[in-house]
Amino acid sequence: MKKQDSGQPATPTIQVIERMFALIDVLASREEAVSLKEISEKTGLHPSTTHRILNDLAVGRFVDRPEAGSYRLGMRLLELGNLVKGRLNVRDAALAPMRELHKLIQQPVNLSVRQGDEIVYVERAYSERSGMQVVRAIGGRAPLHLTSTGKLFLAADDAPRVRAYATRTGLPGHTRNSITQLQVLERELAKARQYGIARDNEELELGVRCMAAGIYDDQAKLVAGLSISAPADRLDEGWLTKLQATANAISEALGHTPAAAAKVA
Repeated sequence: MKKQDSGQPATPTIQVIERMFALIDVLASREEAVSLKEISEKTGLHPSTTHRILNDLAVGRFVDRPEAGSYRLGMRLLELGNLVKGRLNVRDAALAPMRELHKLIQQPVNLSVRQGDEIVYVERAYSERSGMQVVRAIGGRAPLHLTSTGKLFLAADDAPRVRAYATRTGLPGHTRNSITQLQVLERELAKARQYGIARDNEELELGVRCMAAGIYDDQAKLVAGLSISAPADRLDEGWLTKLQATANAISEALGHTPAAAAKVA
């Protein structure tokens, strides 16, 4: 058992986080609710410190209080766990089809998800023979409006949310081709909704063009985007059918039942 603290409220931030994790670990070890006294004893924390941190966690729904003086893990942890699980499932389902698509076209194939106002690259299939330097590594981020996958996510939003995104970010540009005007972006998103495909015409990086198709889960929710990147003068429109077919196959692996095939842009 850890040495008990004095219960003083002033603690360094890192220490508070460590204590929070310790409390969560105790709750995770039991199926039923745990009393404040037992939690305090198992962690070696003063009851007042334990109570204060648990109450803060309860505000964020990380901890529930089924009755006075007892605690259990909250639904927010389940929500976050499902979010992580969903993203991992997308990657697992996408990896083999991405590699097959890369073999066919010999250009980088990217898997991206949305996080706030950016997309995050979570997987990539590429080789040095593609003739193009990979400019966004796995874990890299980029603004939604400057990327093909990001435009798919914006196209899934309603008009007020798109306007809010534009106001919030200011639609910054990275190249002379970047879309920095809301009206132009709205026209671009209308095309993405119509055809189910979005494009990046050297808007994020000069010399690089991309095309993207959406990946959907069993609730028909857009959860990721599959994109092909290529040197601007080598992007082949003939790849579009292969890209859509691959994205559809990944969606089906996630339990999605595709509707009628989208028109090809």
